[in-house]
Amino acid sequence: MQKQLWERYKGRLYHDAELDLAVDTSRINFGDGFLNEMEPRLQKAYAEMEKLEAGAEANPDEGRMVGHYWLRAPELAPSPDMSEEIKATLSSVKAFAGSVHAGNIIAPDGNRFTRLLVVGIGGSALGPQFVADALGSHLDRMKISFFDNTDPDGMDKVMGELGKELKRTLVVVISKSGGTKETRNGMLEASRVFADAGLNFAAHAVAVTGSGSDLDRTASHEGWLATFPMWDWVGGRTSVTSAVGLLPAALQGIDIDRLLEGARLCDRATRSKVTRENPAALLALSWFHATGGKGEKDMVILPYKDRLLLFSRYLQQLIMESLGKELDLSGNKVLQGITVYGNKGATDQHAYVQQLREGVHNFFATFIEVLKDREKPSMQVEPGATSGDYLSGFFQGTRAALYEKGRESLTITVNEVSPLTVGALIALYERAVGLYASLVNINAYHQPGVEAGKKAAGTVLKLQGEILGMLRKQPNREFTAEDLAMTLARPDEAETVFLVLRHLAANPDHGVGVAKGERLWENRFRALKG
Repeated sequence: MQKQLWERYKGRLYHDAELDLAVDTSRINFGDGFLNEMEPRLQKAYAEMEKLEAGAEANPDEGRMVGHYWLRAPELAPSPDMSEEIKATLSSVKAFAGSVHAGNIIAPDGNRFTRLLVVGIGGSALGPQFVADALGSHLDRMKISFFDNTDPDGMDKVMGELGKELKRTLVVVISKSGGTKETRNGMLEASRVFADAGLNFAAHAVAVTGSGSDLDRTASHEGWLATFPMWDWVGGRTSVTSAVGLLPAALQGIDIDRLLEGARLCDRATRSKVTRENPAALLALSWFHATGGKGEKDMVILPYKDRLLLFSRYLQQLIMESLGKELDLSGNKVLQGITVYGNKGATDQHAYVQQLREGVHNFFATFIEVLKDREKPSMQVEPGATSGDYLSGFFQGTRAALYEKGRESLTITVNEVSPLTVGALIALYERAVGLYASLVNINAYHQPGVEAGKKAAGTVLKLQGEILGMLRKQPNREFTAEDLAMTLARPDEAETVFLVLRHLAANPDHGVGVAKGERLWENRFRALKG
């Protein structure tokens, strides 16, 4: 058995010598017949990807191209103007970061900026966070923090940590439209904290946004330090190699040229139409086989490196937002998608490997192995073994233990976590997502479900306005949720009214009080005087 596995490993192993990146599909149980069967679909996927990179409309919802590949190869952009704009933006990002580091762009008090606050949501935060955590160190030029939600307590926590460093904090606000509520709220909250501290927020602020957006107009009107472009042909979940990810990384002190080089080299490798020589195609094929092409099993990401802890969170958005679709390209209801979750090795040994090995068989694993332990030599924690040796042993043992129980897995190996390899991993999964989407006949580049959620949230907030208006109109009356729903002529929305009222009463901001009822839903709410 072991000899057969070794022969299959040698026959299945992909290795890119320039990137020193390997992809091992030997623990995915497909044979050569499967590859031959899938080849026509893959050739179709390659052709579709070629059209995408040539500038074909990829997002019919918004009538736009999808061109994140051009960000690391501007010469491939469909027009000379676009190529020059990409190059100019990269130059501007590096020049701005260099000026901040050199002290040519400084805080109003005359001191250098030493802290960085990034305000974003979704891809505008997950990509920069992953890169920052993977490549940051105590030697960073600027220490980085994030607002990545509209949670007031979370924002208070970040601002509390900044403390006296607020006056030396540069704020990068990222929103393509400028109207994304979570990002707008974070910007307003940050601005208020700066104002309360007697600081001019505009003198600390930088925008990354679409031309002519609400945020672009705000930055121009208030005189922010700089504005960098977000193009409509770059989706949020594939924006990390645009100014969205490059500006925070450059300010942090990360080598963004090497990050882009890693992505460019991986893009080149994943353009191959020879399937066995295309690592993204091998990933997409493995996903298809492991999930039956219908998302029947979850994808568990297990990086054996602390620096890659956030990779699973990053991939959750990239994969689930891209592949989670109700309809295919023909309009058929297909309910596609692959659920992604993960933890880091060897932490997972003490978390959920027990279930992975012996519990419900509803997943396949992806191990990410990093060969280099650390920059300096390691001590021996026992004769002949270092801490890194143990980490490698735990990876190999877990991989073997899962396979013994018929649990399939992929392994991606890189030599070290560096800007080059992080860029390569980002590009590898971007391409794999695109190829897999073609295999299952869906559009990876729109997200109607996300937009539906945003619209639903707007409906709730509109109802909240009506609730507050009625409470203030009748300040001497106490309402149960059902009473208020009936009064508002919304009898079918009593549950939503109740949830809104509970939140309002738990916070002093809107002046809503509550009298406890015998049962929770019988609580009575009123407008407080004052």
